[in-house]
Amino acid sequence: MRIAIASDHAGFALKKHLMKDLLSKKGHEVRDFGPSSDESTDYPDYGAPVARAVSEGQADRGVLVCGSGIGMCMVANRFPKVRAVVLRDENDALMSRRHNDANVACFGGRVTEPGIAANLIDLFLSTEFEGGRHARRVGKIDKVC
Repeated sequence: MRIAIASDHAGFALKKHLMKDLLSKKGHEVRDFGPSSDESTDYPDYGAPVARAVSEGQADRGVLVCGSGIGMCMVANRFPKVRAVVLRDENDALMSRRHNDANVACFGGRVTEPGIAANLIDLFLSTEFEGGRHARRVGKIDKVC
């Protein structure tokens, strides 16, 4: 799977953890959209390119990390065909994929432990969309953008 990933300064350490300890080890093609350090940054500058890559089909899924996950999620959801979600627990990861076909996972680097984030991204990437009645609803979301 092609994964686009980025963070701001508050999410930098968690982004590196996810890239090193999970995404690369699972055989995914991971493209890091930055930043390259934990120096202060503005999350829209890094969230938008990841969302654009997912929106335009250059990446299958996206992973975004800021302090809370909320800012990155707001940026990502401005792009057509992007369905971003802040993941806090296993239910979020499973249901966002099964029922909403979410394609961008957002995390809070200041509120999510690395081990928990690794588990959640693994669930997010391995859970299939159920389709059926949910496909109709997702189609309506995509028509809004």
